[in-house]
Amino acid sequence: MPELHHVLPALLISLLPALCMAEATPISPGLACKSEKQAINEEGFVDIGGIPQWITIKGKHCGNPVILVLHGGPGNTMSPYASAIYGAWEKDYTLVQWDQRGAGKTYGKNKPTEETSLTVAQMAEDGVALATYLTQHLDKKKIILTGSSWGSILGVQMSLSKPELFYAYVGTSQIISYKENQTASYNKVIALAQAVGDQETVAKVRALGPPPWSNPRNFGILRKVIRKYEAQRTDPAPATWWAPEPAYATPAAQADYEGGEDYSFLKFVGYKGDGMFSKVDFASTASRFALPVFFVQGAEDLLTMPEITRQYVDSITAPQKEYILVPRVGHDPNLPFIEAQLKLLNERVRPLSN
Repeated sequence: MPELHHVLPALLISLLPALCMAEATPISPGLACKSEKQAINEEGFVDIGGIPQWITIKGKHCGNPVILVLHGGPGNTMSPYASAIYGAWEKDYTLVQWDQRGAGKTYGKNKPTEETSLTVAQMAEDGVALATYLTQHLDKKKIILTGSSWGSILGVQMSLSKPELFYAYVGTSQIISYKENQTASYNKVIALAQAVGDQETVAKVRALGPPPWSNPRNFGILRKVIRKYEAQRTDPAPATWWAPEPAYATPAAQADYEGGEDYSFLKFVGYKGDGMFSKVDFASTASRFALPVFFVQGAEDLLTMPEITRQYVDSITAPQKEYILVPRVGHDPNLPFIEAQLKLLNERVRPLSN
């Protein structure tokens, strides 16, 4: 789901980067690691799906499991913020951030026109190609896959397509269904606003009419209301999280970020509500997994509602599955959400890679 990042007030926390690594080096050809104890800090463009796409690879020990992070949005790349949010993870995992097709530095390198297509199938193929490259470049049998919001759509598709590439899939703020997720959000927001006598919000949301919508602006209108009510029920993320690293804070980099965000959002919702999101119905198309799957869900998420995710998890079959509900968490990441994900990785997922 589109996630325009806000700067939120909070105290500095221990999750800030626990790893002081040397300046990143270009992606090396061939094997990146000479020993398991070697640190890695690479960044650059890799040919994926016929175009150069931006990735970063960071970790303290090459022997650690590799996690490929699929960002949300689409278009909301995590590479500018990864060190602040995930820096402490780099002690025990090698983290790969990827600016997907149509987003961030990848968008800047391959400027599309409004007519340039963007599809879930195409981007999932990109993801599989990247995962295959990572197993070769980092000398791994498999990697761990995690996707949030929009990235969770790609995560499911990649897991179904090539389960042998992944030890497990971890979905956070998991999207399940175009129809079910939107309808549940619409009804819940109206109910919350009615409960507190917020007639202005009730009128604004009801004016959209029940989803699905043909007007692409409607999704953005509902998203703003969702943020308003989630902010009242969740812990704020640290302000330091959403300050981009210097290399991503230049005028050119910011222009590429914003351009990719706009382009990808239109492809996501479509000009007549017929975009990539409209094709998603995992309850019908993704019921059997050949790898362990885990879902971390914010209890106060008003965009991908907990009951929709829970119902889906109960309905699927997989070698191992688990649903984790985290209090004081909405759709976007905050400290309890990141801590819950790390706990799951350490206790349930990492043992699968041994």
